[in-house]
Amino acid sequence: MKRGLYILLISILFISCTDFQKTLKSEDTAKKFEMATELYDAEKWNKSYRLLDQILQQYRGKPQAEKITFMHAMCSYKLKDYYIASFHFDKFTDVYPQSEKAEEAAFLAAKGYYHNSPVYSKEQKETIEAIEKLQLFVNQYPESEYLGEANELVKELDFKLQKKSFEIAKQYNTISEYKASIKAFNNFMLEFPGATLRNEAFYYRFDSAYNLAILSVDYLKEERINEAIAFYKALQKAYPNSERMEAATIMNEELQQQLNTLTTKS
Repeated sequence: MKRGLYILLISILFISCTDFQKTLKSEDTAKKFEMATELYDAEKWNKSYRLLDQILQQYRGKPQAEKITFMHAMCSYKLKDYYIASFHFDKFTDVYPQSEKAEEAAFLAAKGYYHNSPVYSKEQKETIEAIEKLQLFVNQYPESEYLGEANELVKELDFKLQKKSFEIAKQYNTISEYKASIKAFNNFMLEFPGATLRNEAFYYRFDSAYNLAILSVDYLKEERINEAIAFYKALQKAYPNSERMEAATIMNEELQQQLNTLTTKS
Protein backbone atom coordinates (compact mmCIF):
# COMPACT_ATOMS: atom_id res chain seq x y z
CA MET A 1 0.00 0.00 0.00
CA LYS A 2 2.68 2.45 1.04
CA ARG A 3 4.87 1.43 -1.90
CA GLY A 4 1.99 2.06 -4.32
CA LEU A 5 1.35 5.51 -2.81
CA TYR A 6 5.05 6.36 -3.04
CA ILE A 7 5.15 5.36 -6.74
CA LEU A 8 2.00 7.44 -7.38
CA LEU A 9 3.54 10.53 -5.77
CA ILE A 10 6.75 10.11 -7.76
CA SER A 11 4.72 9.75 -10.96
CA ILE A 12 2.75 12.93 -10.21
CA LEU A 13 5.96 14.79 -9.47
CA PHE A 14 7.55 13.53 -12.69
CA ILE A 15 4.52 14.50 -14.76
CA SER A 16 4.45 17.90 -13.05
CA CYS A 17 8.13 18.49 -13.82
CA THR A 18 7.61 17.34 -17.38
CA ASP A 19 4.66 19.71 -17.83
CA PHE A 20 6.72 22.56 -16.46
CA GLN A 21 9.63 21.87 -18.83
CA LYS A 22 7.27 21.61 -21.81
CA THR A 23 5.57 24.87 -20.90
CA LEU A 24 8.89 26.58 -20.30
CA LYS A 25 10.05 25.65 -23.82
CA SER A 26 6.76 26.39 -25.55
CA GLU A 27 5.69 29.56 -27.34
CA ASP A 28 2.28 29.57 -25.65
CA THR A 29 2.37 32.70 -23.48
CA ALA A 30 -1.17 32.12 -22.17
CA LYS A 31 -0.19 28.66 -20.94
CA LYS A 32 2.94 30.09 -19.33
CA PHE A 33 0.88 32.75 -17.57
CA GLU A 34 -1.59 30.15 -16.33
CA MET A 35 1.11 27.79 -15.03
CA ALA A 36 3.16 30.65 -13.54
CA THR A 37 0.09 31.75 -11.59
CA GLU A 38 -0.57 28.20 -10.36
CA LEU A 39 3.05 27.82 -9.28
CA TYR A 40 2.98 31.26 -7.63
CA ASP A 41 -0.12 30.32 -5.63
CA ALA A 42 1.65 27.10 -4.61
CA GLU A 43 4.68 29.17 -3.51
CA LYS A 44 6.93 27.52 -6.08
CA TRP A 45 8.80 30.80 -6.45
CA ASN A 46 11.70 29.67 -8.61
CA LYS A 47 9.60 27.93 -11.26
CA SER A 48 7.02 30.67 -11.30
CA TYR A 49 9.74 33.29 -11.70
CA ARG A 50 11.29 31.46 -14.67
CA LEU A 51 7.98 31.47 -16.53
CA LEU A 52 7.10 35.05 -15.57
CA ASP A 53 10.52 36.24 -16.66
CA GLN A 54 9.85 34.86 -20.13
CA ILE A 55 6.49 36.57 -20.60
CA LEU A 56 6.97 39.85 -18.72
CA GLN A 57 7.85 41.87 -21.81
CA GLN A 58 5.27 40.15 -24.02
CA TYR A 59 2.41 41.21 -21.74
CA ARG A 60 3.55 44.80 -21.31
CA GLY A 61 0.62 47.14 -21.92
CA LYS A 62 -1.94 44.33 -21.61
CA PRO A 63 -4.47 43.87 -18.77
CA GLN A 64 -2.45 41.01 -17.26
CA ALA A 65 0.74 43.11 -17.06
CA GLU A 66 -0.01 44.52 -13.61
CA LYS A 67 -0.45 41.10 -12.05
CA ILE A 68 2.58 39.63 -13.84
CA THR A 69 4.82 42.54 -12.83
CA PHE A 70 3.84 42.21 -9.16
CA MET A 71 4.24 38.42 -9.10
CA HIS A 72 7.59 38.68 -10.86
CA ALA A 73 8.85 41.12 -8.20
CA MET A 74 7.43 39.00 -5.37
CA CYS A 75 9.13 35.86 -6.67
CA SER A 76 12.46 37.72 -6.62
CA TYR A 77 11.77 38.84 -3.07
CA LYS A 78 10.85 35.33 -1.90
CA LEU A 79 14.01 34.00 -3.57
CA LYS A 80 15.96 36.62 -1.53
CA ASP A 81 17.21 38.41 -4.62
CA TYR A 82 16.52 41.71 -2.90
CA TYR A 83 18.33 44.04 -5.31
CA ILE A 84 16.23 42.77 -8.21
CA ALA A 85 13.06 42.63 -6.11
CA SER A 86 13.39 46.24 -4.96
CA PHE A 87 14.08 47.37 -8.52
CA HIS A 88 10.94 45.66 -9.81
CA PHE A 89 8.74 46.76 -6.90
CA ASP A 90 9.89 50.35 -7.41
CA LYS A 91 9.06 50.01 -11.10
CA PHE A 92 5.64 48.56 -10.22
CA THR A 93 4.73 51.54 -8.02
CA ASP A 94 5.86 53.95 -10.76
CA VAL A 95 3.79 52.27 -13.45
CA TYR A 96 0.77 51.33 -11.30
CA PRO A 97 0.52 53.99 -8.56
CA GLN A 98 -3.26 53.43 -8.21
CA SER A 99 -2.99 49.65 -7.93
CA GLU A 100 -4.40 47.98 -4.81
CA LYS A 101 -0.95 46.36 -4.56
CA ALA A 102 0.95 49.68 -4.72
CA GLU A 103 1.27 50.08 -0.94
CA GLU A 104 2.52 46.52 -0.43
CA ALA A 105 4.92 46.90 -3.35
CA ALA A 106 6.28 50.17 -1.94
CA PHE A 107 6.84 48.56 1.46
CA LEU A 108 8.52 45.47 0.05
CA ALA A 109 10.74 47.63 -2.17
CA ALA A 110 11.92 49.51 0.92
CA LYS A 111 12.26 46.28 2.91
CA GLY A 112 14.40 44.85 0.13
CA TYR A 113 16.86 47.70 0.73
CA TYR A 114 16.76 46.82 4.44
CA HIS A 115 17.73 43.23 3.67
CA ASN A 116 20.73 44.48 1.68
CA SER A 117 22.09 46.46 4.61
CA PRO A 118 25.44 44.92 5.68
CA VAL A 119 26.78 44.32 9.20
CA TYR A 120 27.68 47.52 11.05
CA SER A 121 31.43 47.08 10.62
CA LYS A 122 31.20 47.43 6.82
CA GLU A 123 30.51 50.43 4.60
CA GLN A 124 26.96 51.63 5.38
CA LYS A 125 25.87 53.09 2.03
CA GLU A 126 23.07 50.53 1.70
CA THR A 127 21.95 51.15 5.28
CA ILE A 128 21.55 54.87 4.67
CA GLU A 129 19.70 54.15 1.43
CA ALA A 130 17.39 51.70 3.23
CA ILE A 131 16.54 54.28 5.92
CA GLU A 132 15.74 56.85 3.25
CA LYS A 133 13.48 54.40 1.37
CA LEU A 134 11.64 53.37 4.54
CA GLN A 135 11.17 57.00 5.59
CA LEU A 136 9.74 57.79 2.15
CA PHE A 137 7.32 54.89 2.56
CA VAL A 138 6.25 56.10 6.02
CA ASN A 139 5.71 59.62 4.69
CA GLN A 140 3.74 58.37 1.71
CA TYR A 141 1.60 55.88 3.67
CA PRO A 142 1.23 57.29 7.21
CA GLU A 143 -1.82 55.07 7.87
CA SER A 144 -0.30 51.90 6.41
CA GLU A 145 -0.73 48.52 8.03
CA TYR A 146 3.02 48.15 7.56
CA LEU A 147 3.80 51.35 9.48
CA GLY A 148 4.80 49.62 12.73
CA GLU A 149 7.15 47.22 10.99
CA ALA A 150 8.63 50.01 8.86
CA ASN A 151 9.41 52.08 11.97
CA GLU A 152 11.01 49.09 13.68
CA LEU A 153 13.21 48.49 10.63
CA VAL A 154 14.29 52.14 10.66
CA LYS A 155 15.22 51.86 14.35
CA GLU A 156 17.26 48.74 13.66
CA LEU A 157 19.09 50.37 10.76
CA ASP A 158 19.67 53.57 12.72
CA PHE A 159 21.20 51.56 15.56
CA LYS A 160 23.55 49.98 13.04
CA LEU A 161 24.79 53.46 12.05
CA GLN A 162 25.09 54.38 15.73
CA LYS A 163 27.07 51.22 16.43
CA LYS A 164 29.51 51.87 13.60
CA SER A 165 30.10 55.48 14.68
CA PHE A 166 30.44 54.44 18.33
CA GLU A 167 32.89 51.63 17.62
CA ILE A 168 35.11 53.93 15.52
CA ALA A 169 35.28 56.41 18.42
CA LYS A 170 35.89 53.61 20.91
CA GLN A 171 38.65 52.16 18.73
CA TYR A 172 40.51 55.47 18.93
CA ASN A 173 40.29 55.15 22.71
CA THR A 174 41.57 51.57 22.60
CA ILE A 175 44.65 52.48 20.57
CA SER A 176 45.33 55.53 22.80
CA GLU A 177 44.44 58.12 20.16
CA TYR A 178 42.64 60.10 22.84
CA LYS A 179 42.23 63.42 21.04
CA ALA A 180 40.72 61.66 18.03
CA SER A 181 38.48 59.65 20.36
CA ILE A 182 37.13 62.76 22.09
CA LYS A 183 36.39 64.40 18.75
CA ALA A 184 34.71 61.25 17.42
CA PHE A 185 32.52 60.90 20.52
CA ASN A 186 31.53 64.58 20.31
CA ASN A 187 30.49 64.01 16.69
CA PHE A 188 28.64 60.86 17.68
CA MET A 189 26.58 62.73 20.28
CA LEU A 190 25.73 65.50 17.83
CA GLU A 191 24.72 63.05 15.12
CA PHE A 192 22.76 60.69 17.40
CA PRO A 193 21.25 62.77 20.21
CA GLY A 194 18.89 59.98 21.26
CA ALA A 195 21.36 57.14 20.79
CA THR A 196 21.01 53.92 22.77
CA LEU A 197 24.79 53.97 23.25
CA ARG A 198 24.87 57.56 24.50
CA ASN A 199 25.56 56.49 28.10
CA GLU A 200 28.63 54.55 26.99
CA ALA A 201 29.71 57.41 24.74
CA PHE A 202 29.68 59.87 27.67
CA TYR A 203 31.83 57.51 29.70
CA TYR A 204 34.41 56.76 27.01
CA ARG A 205 34.67 60.43 26.08
CA PHE A 206 35.50 61.15 29.72
CA ASP A 207 37.89 58.18 29.83
CA SER A 208 39.71 59.50 26.77
CA ALA A 209 39.93 62.99 28.25
CA TYR A 210 41.14 61.54 31.55
CA ASN A 211 43.95 59.59 29.90
CA LEU A 212 44.88 62.53 27.70
CA ALA A 213 45.14 64.76 30.78
CA ILE A 214 47.09 62.27 32.89
CA LEU A 215 49.62 61.66 30.11
CA SER A 216 50.01 65.33 29.14
CA VAL A 217 53.15 67.41 29.58
CA ASP A 218 52.94 69.92 32.43
CA TYR A 219 52.12 73.03 30.41
CA LEU A 220 49.04 71.32 28.88
CA LYS A 221 47.97 69.41 31.94
CA GLU A 222 45.79 71.98 33.73
CA GLU A 223 43.73 72.78 30.64
CA ARG A 224 43.21 69.12 29.82
CA ILE A 225 42.35 68.19 33.41
CA ASN A 226 39.67 70.89 33.47
CA GLU A 227 38.27 69.59 30.19
CA ALA A 228 38.20 66.05 31.55
CA ILE A 229 36.45 67.19 34.74
CA ALA A 230 33.85 68.98 32.61
CA PHE A 231 33.20 65.72 30.75
CA TYR A 232 32.86 63.92 34.10
CA LYS A 233 30.25 66.45 35.24
CA ALA A 234 28.39 65.98 31.95
CA LEU A 235 28.35 62.20 32.51
CA GLN A 236 27.24 62.65 36.12
CA LYS A 237 24.41 64.99 35.13
CA ALA A 238 23.16 62.92 32.20
CA TYR A 239 23.55 59.45 33.77
CA PRO A 240 23.86 59.73 37.57
CA ASN A 241 22.88 56.08 38.01
CA SER A 242 25.20 54.72 35.33
CA GLU A 243 27.06 51.56 36.22
CA ARG A 244 30.16 53.42 35.03
CA MET A 245 29.82 56.17 37.66
CA GLU A 246 31.85 54.43 40.36
CA ALA A 247 34.89 54.02 38.10
CA ALA A 248 34.41 57.50 36.67
CA THR A 249 34.24 59.04 40.15
CA ILE A 250 37.56 57.43 41.14
CA MET A 251 39.14 58.84 37.98
CA ASN A 252 37.65 62.26 38.67
CA GLU A 253 39.06 62.28 42.22
CA GLU A 254 42.52 61.60 40.79
CA LEU A 255 42.10 64.48 38.36
CA GLN A 256 41.03 66.78 41.22
CA GLN A 257 44.10 65.79 43.22
CA GLN A 258 46.41 66.50 40.30
CA LEU A 259 44.69 69.81 39.67
CA ASN A 260 45.12 70.79 43.30
CA THR A 261 48.80 69.90 43.11
CA LEU A 262 49.26 72.05 40.00
CA THR A 263 47.40 74.96 41.60
CA THR A 264 49.53 74.71 44.76
CA LYS A 265 52.76 74.74 42.72
CA SER A 266 51.71 77.84 40.80
